[in-house]
Amino acid sequence: MKKLRRFVWFIAKRLMLITVILGLMTIAFYFSMNAANIFVILKDGMAQRALTVMMDLDGTELPKYFSTAYLPVDKRLATMRDGTNPYEPYQITGIDHRLRMEWVWAWPWEDTARATITEQVPGIDGRIKASWRERVPKEQWPPPRWPSARYDVILIRENGRWFIRELRNERAYTP
Repeated sequence: MKKLRRFVWFIAKRLMLITVILGLMTIAFYFSMNAANIFVILKDGMAQRALTVMMDLDGTELPKYFSTAYLPVDKRLATMRDGTNPYEPYQITGIDHRLRMEWVWAWPWEDTARATITEQVPGIDGRIKASWRERVPKEQWPPPRWPSARYDVILIRENGRWFIRELRNERAYTP
């Protein structure tokens, strides 16, 4: 009887250890999967946001990345609505958009995630529109720089997809 009890405890301990290891591996897998999905949403969404402002696009692509509640309160997109867009006089043909994710946290069982990102646009290809050449001094003909910034981001998962819900604490960033 004593040998049977030892054997049962031996098997139970091994099963418990295997269960804990498999559980940790599952959590790590889902955390990594969420982190990769979040990075893609942030990279593509922030690039689309910059293109929308610089190229004066209608913003139909933005709801793929941003929650509909956030879009009306975005400070950079507001410049297009209130007529103070500094890129209006320019014909922008392309940008070099860079995003670095410094930190991300998303539990596999939660529908909210947090991240800290740094956004930079070191290169803007474009020129001033012909209609603006008389109104703008020649030294201002190159397009203005996109301000680099560091953001604390909150994302939400709806129907299995991640969306940027909020960009908080925009801080100037100098590389």
